[in-house]
Amino acid sequence: MTASISETIVIPGIGPVGGDSGMLVLEKCSDGYHRSGENGVVSIVSTGDRKVEFINFEDRALAFVNSAMGYPAYYPVHELKVEKPVEAVLMDLDGTTVRSEEFWIWIIEQTTASLLGDKNFQLEDSDIPYVSGHSVSEHLKYCINKYCQDKDVEEARAFYFEHTRRELEAIMQGHGRKGAFTPSPGIKEFLLELKSMGIKLGLVTSGLYEKAWPEIISAFETMGLGDPKEFYDSIITAGYPLEKGSPGTLGELSPKPHPWLYTEVSRVGLGIDFDKRHHVIGIEDSGAGVASIVLAGFSAFGVADGNIIKSGTKALCSHYAEKFDEIIEFIE
Repeated sequence: MTASISETIVIPGIGPVGGDSGMLVLEKCSDGYHRSGENGVVSIVSTGDRKVEFINFEDRALAFVNSAMGYPAYYPVHELKVEKPVEAVLMDLDGTTVRSEEFWIWIIEQTTASLLGDKNFQLEDSDIPYVSGHSVSEHLKYCINKYCQDKDVEEARAFYFEHTRRELEAIMQGHGRKGAFTPSPGIKEFLLELKSMGIKLGLVTSGLYEKAWPEIISAFETMGLGDPKEFYDSIITAGYPLEKGSPGTLGELSPKPHPWLYTEVSRVGLGIDFDKRHHVIGIEDSGAGVASIVLAGFSAFGVADGNIIKSGTKALCSHYAEKFDEIIEFIE
């Protein structure tokens, strides 16, 4: 049984969430291991999209990350706070740094149309929180479960990469989908200001390298910021796709809302110890990304125009901004 939150509930480490949060109250965890009121569990709440469930005890909380692919996971919830000076800013790519979500949702739509053999197929508005912000396989599994249950993820992935490679090649040749990759408003000034303040910059994406890198290159060419490998202190993508006849890298079962991409860019990419995590903030426009930042132990700064509100994750944000200027004001 699920219901909207009717009174304030505290998630230890994160803080209070109320009835306007879009989060849900659960009687038990999806895997059945935890039930509210039993074995020290005070309450159980989930994000509005049911991707992450918080099992709350008096002095601690666990986060249960669901998986459409059948491999869920539990994580401890660490205390969130920001300590100045801010030493590093970790930023999402799609929707935060570059406006590209519509393009990738269109690719998912084209993939589903191919699975159905219906070129006129269109996703519904209610599908959007489930086809953005997560891994490719999670997006495709959602569409299969809803629209074509006789298909499998492997077949869907073949169509997905066929569409992706064709469209990316067209874009790189200058005759692809117009407006596919454009820098977010104010992002150039924001990045340059952070650089002038001596803050380390990490770029993080759940996107596979072959789809993420053209976006980054395109945006940096538009902004005139040179080589992104030189500009950023660390860049982490979800690696390379696993395809028959060639090796892949870990990236489909571990991306957002799991914490690993953000922990990787901070600890390995930037060399920041876990006990210094309060000097790090993460910026996201998606619910999955916000959850990923929070589970990594960093404070999440949400930015508008993504699916944070629709996914019921705004309460997980330490701050929510309409413009990047608001984040600069907080950091200074």
